[in-house]
Amino acid sequence: MSSTQETSAPRFATTVADPAALGLAGFAMTTFVLSLANAGLIPGGGVAVLGLALFYGGLAQLAAGMWEFVKGNTFGAVAFSSYGAFWLAFWFLVSTGGAEKAGGPGVGAFLLAWTIFTAYMTIGAVKSSRVVLLVFIALTITFLLLTIHAFSGVAAIGQIGGYLGLITAVLAWYGSAASVINSTWKRTVLPVGAPS
Repeated sequence: MSSTQETSAPRFATTVADPAALGLAGFAMTTFVLSLANAGLIPGGGVAVLGLALFYGGLAQLAAGMWEFVKGNTFGAVAFSSYGAFWLAFWFLVSTGGAEKAGGPGVGAFLLAWTIFTAYMTIGAVKSSRVVLLVFIALTITFLLLTIHAFSGVAAIGQIGGYLGLITAVLAWYGSAASVINSTWKRTVLPVGAPS
């Protein structure tokens, strides 16, 4: 190659599919299964969720966050990357026995930190779709209830948090479904509500 020839670097495609569809789906399914356990509707205390926490809620959601960075969406990038990391941390805590060793106060501190993060992300979600805003409002309250449960040990508060987690999961699934269906059908089939 002569020194006068230019080399061309590979370029990303100008159009990237919406990674939020994957991120919301991974978050919804993992949250749904854990919330069934938190609400006392399935036995096993959340062990059934470990595979989802590692692969779908964790790794797939982390990948969605990285693609949001490519799209230039700071909110989506931070949200999906962070909640992917949350599920990976959850998987680690449960699978290594760390949650039992930390006890209520340790788990409570972990959940409190996520409550704080989710609360300020809710402020950012105000400028997102109405569905995403509802997900973040429900998730903030869910984390708050689970935090109180971890510190207090009051089972009823944890169960209420589980039921609210189920609502959070359904809202996130709706957001994912809207992204997939509206994109595929090339029109609004499932409305998500315009940001304010």
